[in-house]
Amino acid sequence: MTKRIPNRTPVSLLPALLAAACAGAPEADQPEREPAGRRTEPEPVPAEAPAVRGYVASRAREGPRIDGRLDEAAWDDVAWTEPFLDIEGDRRAAPRFETRARMMWDETRLYIGAVLEEPHLQASLEKRDTVLYLDNDFEVFIDPDGDTHDYFELEVNALGTEWDLRLGKPYRDGGRADHAWDIAGLRTAVSLDGTLNDPSDRDRGWSVEIAIPFAALGLEAPRDGEQWRVNFSRVEWAFDVADGGYRKKLGAASGRPLPEDNWAWSPQYAVNMHMPELWGVVQFSALPPGADVGIAPLEDAGERWSLRRLYYSQRAFRRDHGRWAERLDDLALPGLDPSLHLTTATERGPAPPGEAWGASLQGASGAVWRIRADGRLWKE
Repeated sequence: MTKRIPNRTPVSLLPALLAAACAGAPEADQPEREPAGRRTEPEPVPAEAPAVRGYVASRAREGPRIDGRLDEAAWDDVAWTEPFLDIEGDRRAAPRFETRARMMWDETRLYIGAVLEEPHLQASLEKRDTVLYLDNDFEVFIDPDGDTHDYFELEVNALGTEWDLRLGKPYRDGGRADHAWDIAGLRTAVSLDGTLNDPSDRDRGWSVEIAIPFAALGLEAPRDGEQWRVNFSRVEWAFDVADGGYRKKLGAASGRPLPEDNWAWSPQYAVNMHMPELWGVVQFSALPPGADVGIAPLEDAGERWSLRRLYYSQRAFRRDHGRWAERLDDLALPGLDPSLHLTTATERGPAPPGEAWGASLQGASGAVWRIRADGRLWKE
């Protein structure tokens, strides 16, 4: 159930965040940038595994009320994430407005709260499962087993409209979103610190609160120390004031709406949220909020990145040559682990397109990791 609470100030909004939101005017023209989703790998592809952010999600003392306000005792001592960055990382300027999130969990649900600084509250889309990022919104991405396939996405705007979807694999690998799928038992709510769609005043921001049942994802509650790949994103459009409302700012040359800003918790190094290998790491702790728990390094991160570099290189080779490379030497990819083994479909016989080639590598942990042409990477 979605509940909207307008014109109410969330106590949890940070004072500095609120003060910053009270100054300034509608944003000036932004430089043109690439359309979202055009790049399907970080630019440039680093030789070493890029840094991703980590967060320890504590075991909740009690489940919070889902009313959009993060000011109740259930959220006491629950840590905030770092402020979001531009989706491309340091290649772009820091976001104009601050965004932070926090997480906790119990035996049945994952709880997410976020606070978004916003001097111009805007939302127009009211129909569930519409393309919500055409409004300013807040987005959640979850890949529990970290294989980059079969993951979940949820978007919420300042009206409290929801869009939940499930993807068998990323769009770049031929995946299709299942828009008919719903998170059974999902509860979301937003709280507005200002007035929606009214450019005559200055707003302060909005907050969102989410409860996702583990059962709706086909999962049991996580174990202590278990790690999921998770990311959060915020879409922010530039607006002009027109006819007493907001209208997307148009580029002088194109006459089309300027590309939206995308701000993420853990950077993607390209304008594409659908690269789960670059999402952050959330580690579940059985201890309550406030406990001193460190996050463990991602298992065999270097070896997993070697396989991912191979995947990116294979995709580039196929774009250039119209076929997959059959030998590692064909890729001329420096710095690959010498124990990496590539197998092609011609060696194994007929295979589905997503399995036209495969590669494996043993990690320092002793585990064997595998990747295939459709990007799925898993531990054997």
